Amino acid sequence: MIYIERKERFSAAHQLYNPNWTVEQNDAVFGKCANKNFHGHNFTLIVTVKGEINPDTGFVMNLVDLKKIIQEQVIEKVDHANLNHDVDFMLGKFASTEVLAEEFWKILEPAIAEHGCQLHRIRLEETINNAVEYFG
Repeated sequence: MIYIERKERFSAAHQLYNPNWTVEQNDAVFGKCANKNFHGHNFTLIVTVKGEINPDTGFVMNLVDLKKIIQEQVIEKVDHANLNHDVDFMLGKFASTEVLAEEFWKILEPAIAEHGCQLHRIRLEETINNAVEYFG
């Protein structure tokens, strides 16, 4: 089994806020991330794919194809967007990095499978210090 990965970057705004809680509860749990005017991050998305090497190409998956899938199905929808309001697959969902990673998986997994390999991991770095990894 061989693992390959592709990194993409995007900038997006979001708010961490539970509408079932008081403003005080949200502030206590989420701090500045509950700001009514939202806040933003420069995210790094790392997509890891696994599979066997195709003897005709020497690839697990053509990285040009992987880049195109990630760009068209994820990055173009989230880059310079408000995750709480502008992104169709995030509407009505909690805009945490954890939920975002799960939603990216749901989008990318079938598209990658069409190329004869498997999505292994989504790593989403929200800041230089904070990251989420999701393995489906």
